Amino acid sequence: MSTTQLETSLESGSKTVLEILVVISFCHLLNDMISSLLPAIYPLLKESYHLNFFEVGVITLTYQCTASLLQPLVGLHTDRRPMPYSLPAGMGFTVIGLIILAVARSFSTILFAAALVGTGASVFHPESSRVARMASGGQHGLAQSLFQLGGNAGLALGPLLAAVIVLPRGQSSVAWFSLAALLAIGLLSWVSRWTKRHMSNLRASLKSHKEQQQAVSGKRVVRPIAVLLALLFSKFFYLASITSYYTFYLIGKFHISVRSAQLHLFVFLGAVALGTIAGGPIGDRIGRKRVIWWSILGVLPFTLALPYANLFWTEILSVLIGLILASAFPAIVVYGQELVPGRVGMVSGLFFGFAFGMAGLGAAVLGELADLTSIRFVYLVCSVLPAVGLLAAFLPNLERLPIRTVQQTVDAA
Repeated sequence: MSTTQLETSLESGSKTVLEILVVISFCHLLNDMISSLLPAIYPLLKESYHLNFFEVGVITLTYQCTASLLQPLVGLHTDRRPMPYSLPAGMGFTVIGLIILAVARSFSTILFAAALVGTGASVFHPESSRVARMASGGQHGLAQSLFQLGGNAGLALGPLLAAVIVLPRGQSSVAWFSLAALLAIGLLSWVSRWTKRHMSNLRASLKSHKEQQQAVSGKRVVRPIAVLLALLFSKFFYLASITSYYTFYLIGKFHISVRSAQLHLFVFLGAVALGTIAGGPIGDRIGRKRVIWWSILGVLPFTLALPYANLFWTEILSVLIGLILASAFPAIVVYGQELVPGRVGMVSGLFFGFAFGMAGLGAAVLGELADLTSIRFVYLVCSVLPAVGLLAAFLPNLERLPIRTVQQTVDAA
């Protein structure tokens, strides 16, 4: 079967493709909802175990390191040896991590639980991103946005459920969220069966286009990839200041309750979820470089104003920041996939892993900075990070490169 015939065959089965996109996005919601429990219950853990801000950051760093370091390796391995059933297997680590977190009685046990949850995420993200591209029907940006929308919705839902379920009942109630992970295992098993049925055709397509994949030389890849990683550093280092310390910032500056602060965090993460859905489709229409440029640099005026705003304007500015900043990631991921065709798992793992790593490193570094100075000073420092968006000027327009992007199904292999 030729690449064109295979692509037409997949697109003709639009109902099946849509089902896969919806299910993989919903599983992303469940996965990231579980991940967002950690920062959502930080005030509870900080009080129960008498932690300082640095130790709070170390929890995030532990989770993010297992996710970030393993993701590129998982993606590279499955590019070479596809493992469709790795998705439900990876979610099994998440179930075990949640149960251990629920019964943990020491700081070291909490770190171990966080590492297990991070391991589950390291398998989920590169593989599920590959499946989303396979099911895209050629609309890669839209599929990536739908996939990431599920994750960001889960990140927003986690703090809300933590406020309703965990805070009133205590740490042990975290175990209830293992039911969500078990549901994800069942759904991902169905997705894995769908993926396995298409794997032989994908291998044949990949082999037939080997020369096109090798056409992207090292020099043409290194600089754009470095620029994209710098932009991810800016984006996720700043997001770490919100997701890990926004509740403490609001409580300390405006003297609101923990539950009210978590609701404000939910609003911010909800804005991130809404912003995500725009980046991919707009990139499909006007080009991913323009979206990347506007998203990272365009948020700078709002981040500069945030540390000086009152509570009302803090919420308004945080919503604008979330909406604009979130549109970059789908465009960055698809841009990278098109830059290095045929290596969807590796590129997705690299970008998701680097993003997780920067968020974890940011949480630890900013936590130490907060201990030495103040939370407000942290937000003053982070307010200038989006200026890194100027580097987007060095990204090439992919349509001008002397290579042709590999077809949808070849990229997905």
